[in-house]
Amino acid sequence: MRFIIGFFGAIFSAVTLGLVFAALGVGGLIYLYSQGLPDHETLSQYSPPTISRIYSRQGMIVDEFATERRLFTPAEEIPDLVSFAFVSAEDRNFYNHQGYDPRAIVAAFVDAVRSRGQDVRGASTITQQVMKNFLLDGSRTVERKVREIILAARIERTLSKDRILELYLNEIFLGQNSYGVTAAAQTYFNATLEDLTLEQVAYLAALPQAPSRFHPVDDYERAINRRDYVLREMYENGYVTLEEMEAAQASPLETVQGGHIEAYRLSRPPRNYFTDEIRRQLSAQFGAEEFFSGGYAVRSTMDESLQEVAEASLRQALERYDRNLGTWRGATDTIDPALLTDEVTWRAALADADIPRDVDGWFAAVVLEVGDSSARIGIEGVEDDEDGHFIPANDVTWARPLREDGSRGNTARVAGDLLSVGDVVHVRRMTSDSDGSFIRWTLRQIPEVQGGFMAMDVHTGRVLAMQGGFSYQYSSFNRATQATRQPGSSFKPFVYAAALDSGYSPNTIVIDAPIEVATGEGIWRPQNASNQFYGPSPLRTGIERSRNLMTVRLAQDVGMETVARYAERFGVYDEMQPFLANSLGSQETTLFRMVAAYAMFANGGERVEPTLVDRIQNRYGETVYRHDQRLCPDCELASLEPGLAPRIVSTRERVIDPITAYQLTSMMRGVVDRGTASGTVNLPVPTAGKTGTTNDARDVWFVGFTSNIVAGCYIGYDQPESLGRGASGGGMCGPVFQRFMLEAIEEYGSGDFPVPEGGQFYPIDRFSGARLPDGAGGDNVVYELFRAGEEPYQGLLSAIDGGWAMSSDIPMFTQGDDGGDDGGGGGGQGTLVETSDGDTVRVPTDTGFGTLSSGGLY
Repeated sequence: MRFIIGFFGAIFSAVTLGLVFAALGVGGLIYLYSQGLPDHETLSQYSPPTISRIYSRQGMIVDEFATERRLFTPAEEIPDLVSFAFVSAEDRNFYNHQGYDPRAIVAAFVDAVRSRGQDVRGASTITQQVMKNFLLDGSRTVERKVREIILAARIERTLSKDRILELYLNEIFLGQNSYGVTAAAQTYFNATLEDLTLEQVAYLAALPQAPSRFHPVDDYERAINRRDYVLREMYENGYVTLEEMEAAQASPLETVQGGHIEAYRLSRPPRNYFTDEIRRQLSAQFGAEEFFSGGYAVRSTMDESLQEVAEASLRQALERYDRNLGTWRGATDTIDPALLTDEVTWRAALADADIPRDVDGWFAAVVLEVGDSSARIGIEGVEDDEDGHFIPANDVTWARPLREDGSRGNTARVAGDLLSVGDVVHVRRMTSDSDGSFIRWTLRQIPEVQGGFMAMDVHTGRVLAMQGGFSYQYSSFNRATQATRQPGSSFKPFVYAAALDSGYSPNTIVIDAPIEVATGEGIWRPQNASNQFYGPSPLRTGIERSRNLMTVRLAQDVGMETVARYAERFGVYDEMQPFLANSLGSQETTLFRMVAAYAMFANGGERVEPTLVDRIQNRYGETVYRHDQRLCPDCELASLEPGLAPRIVSTRERVIDPITAYQLTSMMRGVVDRGTASGTVNLPVPTAGKTGTTNDARDVWFVGFTSNIVAGCYIGYDQPESLGRGASGGGMCGPVFQRFMLEAIEEYGSGDFPVPEGGQFYPIDRFSGARLPDGAGGDNVVYELFRAGEEPYQGLLSAIDGGWAMSSDIPMFTQGDDGGDDGGGGGGQGTLVETSDGDTVRVPTDTGFGTLSSGGLY
């Protein structure tokens, strides 16, 4: 007995000591691996990288930017069905364990031993996966596993189960570049979490194990089996009924990837110049990494409908110019003819072709056959009919093919003269103007000439539309904000602003006569576009007809240093060089700056900062930026008297005197009504603006405004070269402005330009600048606003020559019908005009040019 007792006692002691030493060993191991662990409490402040979204003025999502496509959803907004599905699939005991599941660990160990390592399955809880994803690496080692369990136990004492599940469901990768359940729901089903069906939720819960193995198209059967497994687990865990499980298992797996549901990206407009400019500006402001991962909600100033009009208006002008050149520059891309044997293969090859797809109404197409006259094409997104689709011979006769040496071939007579099998091209439906019926498919090409367009609110600075080229996918270079070009005569209003603020008046007479300026590179002889001189003329005529020589004389008299200060004050330049040639717009600037500067004429001379963003909120809904800084003291009141609106206090800086701003606006209305833009800009509301055309027509401009909206356009080649004889700002950019503003005033309205206080109107002869009797009328009469106390002189005025002598063969006054920056020639013998003292004089309309050679900008 004593032996037996001693024997069992020894065994008991050995076991006890073994357990003690094992416990000590485990404790030591835990202590060892506990050293240097990451701080698990940081997860309570963890903010995962999430998508930054751009919203239009109307509140619609127009673009997204992200390094990881994740939409953060707090726990309280995650539907229970989603939580139950992931718990059933990944960790059925999640709500009961303390961070790790001993039974699951033992079961996994036993299975591994029994299968001799062939059947190794995970035993990680959701809490452990959170630790691995957030605080540890993904190595498959015992050390990492122990550290993971230690951290999981700790985090369970720090965070609630809902918070842990929130971290997991927002962090997990679910394939297709989707992180988190919200982004995955959008990617696979184009739905929000609350709109997901049971079978859709179960499929998402099937993905964490291995998203690449359960692709809804390539691995359909495997995906269905895994989805059905999740549904069974949900039923066994009591989250769904038997009927719900069976109905969901009987449902097909319909996804975006399978073509059953429209993709989320197709419900948004393609990325454009506007949203990309926001990305560029906010990346500079916040840092690219912070912007792409910060989950910002950016309320842009974009008006979606006007943005579409801006894109179409500029594209129409660029394509019209390109089409008139009559040159076919070849296919955008090519496909191996061997891949064109059947519809499935050519459609797949065309889908991979490198061709812009963001031009509204244009389709990508591939040439399948070239016949004797026509070419048969396959069109992306358009079903083939029995007869097929063709480019007929009569659609190509506008073009001559461009040869490799840069020369052009003969005018095309059949489609084969331009196209070859495998060519990837753009086509567009040609339809009847009368009833919209289809006529034929017509060949298109991206123009080589480019340009920019921008429109903004003159009072707030909100940019309503911006187009930086023909196609963003073809070239993301934004010519509205990034291209620096010579503004030409569109700069002249700033010269006149400096003059009017310096004591000049709209009827001040300036001589239009030859000028010679000695420069370091020789004699500069600026001239008018018409190659003619027009003698003494009022300031109004100088801007309406865009007289170069008058502008240079005026700049000389005012002083280029003064002109430079005004240009800098308006923001046209950061630093303007005080050279006389710059008075004609030879120093480069951007369309963005020019449009913003013209807004200050339109709003009465107050500084306005252009913005593409109204407000920015962080992921928690807190406003971190607001553009409108005006004060609203009445907004703090509980109520206002009936009929009264809140009083808004403007804190904007005044750039020029309001009377000066009105005088310039009135003079630029003359540009539109009877000057260089009169042939193309004809809106039903008061409109002002200025054309611009540089030497050899390398750049053409028009910037104009109504009482509410300012818009500007420029067109030119990226590598500056002449646009050809006859190209002008009024002729090419005027129609872009006209088409856009017709839509803009329909939406935003317009009215008369407000007249500032402190001035008085007087009738002035717009040809001679002389004051006329009160009540005078006629085509030659214009009512000019003068400052109080600056009553215009009765009779003819002395003329400003800027220090140069007037040539003896220049007449005293001319009618001013020609000589603008948009070309024009001489006139007739003259017109009779009655002066203020009752005399009648003949105003000549044809003067000599002399022998001076050309030069300068106009």
